[in-house]
Formats: sequence, C-alpha cells, structure tokens
Amino acid sequence: MSEFSQRSVLVTGGTGSFGSTMVRHLLERDAREVRILSRDELKQDDMRRLVNDSRVSFYLGDVRDRDSVERATRGIDYVFHAAALKQVPSCEFFPLEAVRTNVLGSANVIEASNANGVERVVCLGTDKAVYPVNAMGHSKALMEKTAQAFARNNPTSTTVVSTVRYGNVLLSRGSVVPLFVEQLRAGKPMTVTDPGMTRFLMSLDEAVDLVDHAFRASKPGDLFIRKAPASTIETLAKAVARLLGAEDRIEVIGTRHGEKLYETLATEEELHRGSDQGDYFRVPVDSRDLNYSQYFEEGDVVEHTGDYHSHNTQRLDIDEVCGVLEGLPAFTRLLS
Repeated sequence: MSEFSQRSVLVTGGTGSFGSTMVRHLLERDAREVRILSRDELKQDDMRRLVNDSRVSFYLGDVRDRDSVERATRGIDYVFHAAALKQVPSCEFFPLEAVRTNVLGSANVIEASNANGVERVVCLGTDKAVYPVNAMGHSKALMEKTAQAFARNNPTSTTVVSTVRYGNVLLSRGSVVPLFVEQLRAGKPMTVTDPGMTRFLMSLDEAVDLVDHAFRASKPGDLFIRKAPASTIETLAKAVARLLGAEDRIEVIGTRHGEKLYETLATEEELHRGSDQGDYFRVPVDSRDLNYSQYFEEGDVVEHTGDYHSHNTQRLDIDEVCGVLEGLPAFTRLLS
C-alpha cells in the first residue's frame, strides 16, 4: 500500500511543471484527495479538464496570503510546497516580489501547516540557492533557512519540515529546450548565453523521486540533494538540433542578468556534515544554539573535499544528451 493511500495532500503551485507531475504521481498512488493551491485560474481550469478526477480540488489563492494558505491546509496530511517565482531575470528586476513569494510565502505554508497539524511538509529548492548571485537564488536560500529555522526553533512540533535542492529540470515550463525547438523550427539560430556554461540535467520524474525520498526519509530540518549529470549549454543545443535533423547554428548573446557559469548543488561544508545516500546527499540541520562560547576552544575541522557542482559532476557529450532527451516522453510530444 502506498504511503499516500487514502491521505489528503496539498500541492502549492500545483499547476506548474513539477506540481502537475506530482499531482499525477499522487493520484496513481491512491491519494484520497489532492488539493492544488495556486493563483492562476486559467491554468487551474485547463488542469481540471485535463486531469478530470474527482479527487482533485482546486483552491484559488496565493501563498503570500496567510488566510488562503490556512484554508488550504485544513484537514491536510502532507504538503508539497512548489509555489515559487523561478525566473532569474524577472526576479532581478523585482527582487521584493521574489522575497514575498519565495520567503514569506514559504513561511506562511510552514506556519499554517504547523497550526493545522500537517504531518509532513517538503519545500522545493534549487541549486541557485548555493552561493547565490541573483535575487531568485537569494530568496530560495532564505526559504531553506526558514524551513531549517522552524525545525530548530520548534523541536516539539509534530510537523516535519524538510527541503530538497535540485538542478535544471528538462522540459519544465520556461526552460531552454522548448525554446531551442521553437527557434530551429522557425529557421533561426539557437540563442545561447555562453557555450561553456554548464547546468545539471534532470527530468521531472527524477525531481519527483527526490521529493518522494525526502518525504520518506526526512527528519526535521533535513535537506536532500539529488545528484545529477550535467552538460554545457552548447552540447545541449547541438543535441536538440541533431534530434530535429536541423543545422546546429548557435548565436551567442551573452550572459543574462544574474547568471553563473556553473551551478553548485552542495558545498563542501554541507558534504562534510552530510551523508551520501547513493543517488542523494542528506544534509541534517545545524542544531547548534546561539551559545557559541563552547566553540572558542573546540571547533570542527572541515575536510576540504570541494563543492559538488555542474563543472565537476559527470559531463555528458552530445550522444549522451540525445539519449537523455529521447527518453523523455515530454520531448517526444514536443517533436510531434
């Protein structure tokens, strides 16, 4: 029997790429009710028609509004918090909007879940939260800190709050592969910011697997990180062109606002106190209190093993990226 069988689950941002995949995953595992909290009524209506399942209910609201979150979490067993502002350039121009959604909205979800007796909350993060150089990354880093602070400050709470961190999700809404396909079909060159830029590559199903793992294995404040291969953006573009049978013309347009050459999934400090679980890293919450006097004479030595980032993980070549893309049903649908 599934851990979700006959349980009520809330997915914030449930009409997004990850959220809609998670909803299908929950329905397949016999959830009694799946609630979706989001603010876009058009996407809700589209999804209602597409899913067509009486177990799915739609709550119109915004995680920024504590009242709408409080209503949506009543009678809920588990929460998967996917609602966020995720576009790096738009968050650069409107950083306070990123704070309101990604930080304050996450705090609303956590506090409302605790008040309503939710058993488990898993908050979705991003590799851009590590050494952040952009507003989106900073806000998601603070989301992680908010979740960890709740666990640290509420040791008797029955609500287990954890976070996950993963890299770029292929074929997610607003990602680069659909853009490359659109440009190639229009006879245009593929626009690339920096050919040598590397990014982790994951599928939506792998993202759901990470969230599943965190849901099952987490203790309060835990952070789980999914290991993943990476490729350069140039390699990814050439792989898409090959699969479309098109010329791999590339136009370099320069780095956009807040972009990094490579993304880091785990720092060496996190790896030092964390554990390797095969496909995942688990990083427990730093449970030290505010009394640091005990560390004046006795500290903790960090072994310098280096960070885990998209420049030093497994690097995929064009053939390997083609194999990854061909294995994604969403890519097959994109080409049809």
